Formats: sequence, C-alpha cells, structure tokens
Amino acid sequence: MKNRVNFFVSRKNALTWLMTLCMVCSVVARIVFVGVKGTDSTPQMWSQIVLPVVAALYFALIVMLSGKEQFYKTAIPVWMICIYYYFVFDSFNFGRFHTMIIALYAIALLFIGVLYTQITCGKVRHFWFLLPLLGFPLVAQLYLERTILLSWDYTSLLPDILMVAGCLLTVFAIRVHPAGEYHPTWGDRPDGRKIRTLAPMAQITAFFQVERNTCSNLFEESFEISHVERYIRQKRREGLTDFGLTHVLLAAYVRGLCKYPQLNRFISGQKVYSRGEDIQYCMVVKKEMTIDSPDTSIKVHLTRKDTATDVYEKLNAAIEDVKKTQELDSGIDNLISYFNLIPGVVLKFVVWLLKLLDYFGLLPKFLTELSPFHGSLFFTSMGSLGIRPIYHHLYDFGNLPVFGAFGCKRRALELQEDGSVVQKKYIDVKFVLDERIVDGYYYAAFFKHYRSILRHPEILDLPPEEILPDID
Repeated sequence: MKNRVNFFVSRKNALTWLMTLCMVCSVVARIVFVGVKGTDSTPQMWSQIVLPVVAALYFALIVMLSGKEQFYKTAIPVWMICIYYYFVFDSFNFGRFHTMIIALYAIALLFIGVLYTQITCGKVRHFWFLLPLLGFPLVAQLYLERTILLSWDYTSLLPDILMVAGCLLTVFAIRVHPAGEYHPTWGDRPDGRKIRTLAPMAQITAFFQVERNTCSNLFEESFEISHVERYIRQKRREGLTDFGLTHVLLAAYVRGLCKYPQLNRFISGQKVYSRGEDIQYCMVVKKEMTIDSPDTSIKVHLTRKDTATDVYEKLNAAIEDVKKTQELDSGIDNLISYFNLIPGVVLKFVVWLLKLLDYFGLLPKFLTELSPFHGSLFFTSMGSLGIRPIYHHLYDFGNLPVFGAFGCKRRALELQEDGSVVQKKYIDVKFVLDERIVDGYYYAAFFKHYRSILRHPEILDLPPEEILPDID
C-alpha cells in the first residue's frame, strides 16, 4: 500500500459544485425529456431512466459528502453508468454484426469500469486517464446519433451530455493527498483499516474459527500496587479527586499500545482490521451502587498520546454526561427502547440484518458509535462490587477483542530473601482475549510491558517517548 496515491475532491472547489449542478440538471432533464415521453416497457424504464438517475445522484452525493476521504467509492456509480451505456448501445441496430459490435463495446465498458476503479483507489497514479475513459461512451453515442445533432434537437441527448460533463468536471477537481498519509480504500471499514500484510495462516484462521467466544484465551495476573496507591494519592492531592485504580489501569493499557499497537486490532467479517490511533474504551455505569439502580454503557475515545490526566478527564466527562439526567439514558438505551417496540419475530430479522451489515462493514457509523459491542477494550471494576474479578465472555456481535476485569485489593504476606516477612497489597486482573488478532508471544510481551508500567506509574504523567505504528 506504500505506492498507492490518495486522491480526493474538496467541497471548497468551485468545480465540485459545478459538477453537482450538472448532475442535478441531468436528472431533471432526463425526467422531463425522457421520462415524460415514456418507454416501451418496464425494463426500458429501469435501464434508461431509473439507472442513470440513481447513478448521477449517487455520484454527486459521494463527491459532496465524502469526497475528501472516500472518493474511490465513485467507482460504484461509474459502473452503473457503464451498465446504462451498454443498454443504450444495445438499442441500436447494427445489422448482422450487432452481436459482435455489442460484445466489443461491452468489453470496452468493462475496461473503463476496471481502470476507473484502479485509478480512483490509487493503484494507477495518473488520474488524467479518466478524461478519455469517461468521455468515450458519450462520444460514441454522439457519433451514432449524429443525425439528431444535425437537426439541432438536443433534448434527448441533453441528460447524457450533462451527466458525462459532471464526471469530466470532477476529474479537473481531483487533488492528491500529501504523501505518507493513509486514507481509506476498498476493503476498509468505517471503524478500521484492513490489515493486508498478514501471514497466510493468520489470514485464513478467522474462516475456521468463526465465533469470538470459541477463540478466547483466558489470562489471569496479579499486580503489586504499592507504587500505584502512592501515585493515586498524589494525583488526588493535585486536584483529581476521583482518580482511582480504573484510571491507572486504563492509562497503562493505553500506554502499552504505544509499543504493542497490534492489540488495537479486531476481527470482523473474517478479516483483521486496525483501529489505528482510535482506542475505544467501553464500560458500564450505574447511577447508584444499589440493586435497583439503572445502568448503561458508555464509550470513550482515547489516543495513544493520552496521559493519565487525559484519560481521567475524558472518562469522567463521559460518566458525568450520562449521570446528569434522572435516569441513565445514553444513546444506546434510547436506541434499544425503539427496538423493544418491534415484535419478537420481526426483531429477530432486524438483528440478523444488523449482523449481516456489520459483517460487510456496512453498518452505519452512528450505530457502531453507540454500540458497546464495537470497541477496543471493555474494562470493568469488580472491586467496586466487593468481589474478585471474573472472566467475562466476549460478544459474538460486534468486534470487541479484549474484556478485562479487576477485583478487590487484597493483602499478602511474602517471605523475603533475608527471612523477613513483608505485607504487600495486590489486585487480581483477569482478561478474556481474542486469540486471532495476535499470537500468544505478542500477548505475553504486552502484559510484561504492562506490568513494568504499573511498577512506575509516574511515567503516565508524561507523553509517550515513542509510538510505534501498527502498519508501516
């Protein structure tokens, strides 16, 4: 992917707005000049009216709404335009050579679609090739309908001229993103970048081990927290009154990802993706520590540059947002309340549809943002409930790869080398880990590093010295 060029189109460019005007006028002209006349059959209505109308509007919407990062998706409406032009040319009578000419033209349209896709996703560096590609079908159509041109009656050709003109104007609006920056392309998801450099075995593992819970490794560790407790007392003296173990453990996890970024990967649709710098932390919040008190899930976006203070401020701000109201009514609760209005049989189909969309990365971004099943890490405090930590299962829906829990503080008497007995304080931590995102050696290296961070928690006050990239 290093040699890929990233093209984009900006809304600040006047040509982009002119393109949109051409596409809208093309749609209007097609409805007025072609749709009013009617067609001979329903298939012709779909191929000559509906298909080009949808293609023109879809092209304009992609460029205007997501041309900055997802310009490559304009290949979809361009393929629709190619299909439309196939039907246009098939309507002409070429006599006994009709089949051969149409077959050659279909090959030419196929070449246009493939090359356009390759150019817009950056595999071909020279986007000026798009000018003859996009102009060829219209030029061929104008040649075949030259009698109409000579009669000066352009009404039937106006929709096609405007549609192709809009595409050509877009070519002049194309710009290149700065070198070295990665931008989404085919195969990526809204919440992650597809890993394309995995070893063959790692690429196929998810097809044999499909369910997340059947691919879970259980890990248990105990951390001596004398240094951590001193650090917590220091932060509270500095004004962070609610600073506690959760903040330290979470900040240490975030700092650990600086050296071991592959733990911020996830599996979705049997593919491995990286969240990059976006660390999505999920947790459950109760309004009060009582049995009847409602609870909800929150999601906090962290980055690997965050210090312990940053983690504290972001986490506490998210918690306060959902505690402001009488009842905990986060976005996910409001969404689920609507789902509960759906009859059971229909709801089962809706959930199946959501899973299908999620498999192909088509789930709307606002849903993955609300979902506690999509994230980097779910971390919970069993100590606040007065019990030891548990192994909490991963969720088969979504893509959450790590679930951690820590329990009550406990004291232990340890025999030292000089024969003395010292009392130390520990917390027990348990993790459930998706074994498919990294191998066991990588997990082991991460938790050794995690332990070393907790031995010196004061380093969490400083920005990380080095942040290693997940993907070169």
